[in-house]
Amino acid sequence: MNTYSKTLLRFSAIFAVIGAFIGSHMAGAGGYEFRTVHAHILLVGWLTLFAWAVYYKIFMPANKKLAALHVWTAIIGAIGLTVGMWLYYLRPFNFNETVITILFIVGGTILLISFAIFLILTFLKTEDET
Repeated sequence: MNTYSKTLLRFSAIFAVIGAFIGSHMAGAGGYEFRTVHAHILLVGWLTLFAWAVYYKIFMPANKKLAALHVWTAIIGAIGLTVGMWLYYLRPFNFNETVITILFIVGGTILLISFAIFLILTFLKTEDET
């Protein structure tokens, strides 16, 4: 079953394009307001999701529910963290500061949960183990 791998790979590609676009925009504009968001989009969104896509291409955890939870918390957390970070640092809209802070924290917390689930998955058996 490579659906987890393919899903994570596709989302990592989306993050890669967004991160590269932001980087080229910063270079062209000579402004570095997006540097923190840019770095997290590339590190969390592109590289981490890509690494997890490779993990699911090589291994298939025996606990499918935990694997599915990991994949979706990874995607939701990466989106939530980076969007929350963008709203928090750049304030593109006149949103309530408390709401923005909560979105930022919730996105980061979901991503942290995803990392913890991944840690657990690496110590559990995979389908190819007897």
